[in-house]
Amino acid sequence: MDEARDKGLTLNPKYDRDGLITAVVTDADGGDVLMVAHMNAQALALTVETGLAHFWSRSRQSLWKKGETSGHMLQVRDIRIDCDQDAVWIKAVPAGPTCHTGARSCFFRRVSADGLTPVQ
Repeated sequence: MDEARDKGLTLNPKYDRDGLITAVVTDADGGDVLMVAHMNAQALALTVETGLAHFWSRSRQSLWKKGETSGHMLQVRDIRIDCDQDAVWIKAVPAGPTCHTGARSCFFRRVSADGLTPVQ
């Protein structure tokens, strides 16, 4: 255990070998999980600075502001980091659907023994 990182009050994210940490985004009002993405140091800094969620796209290898083209930005209300600082939890207010499919949340399907079913 890294005492300073695990219990201290200094922000010291533990990025993976690709320079990323996992970011879980939930609805600030209802608590639903909206999406999971990744952040590099620049995305985290921009999110803190602007109050709008920024992420690192692993597929495009580029920084992106959520909703930059669709207008469905995520207004950040709270950012938390886990005990060993390798994941963040963002509570946000979505300006529209969060998923690129147009769904409110990226988690719109339930997994069961029978396969996938839509979540209402």
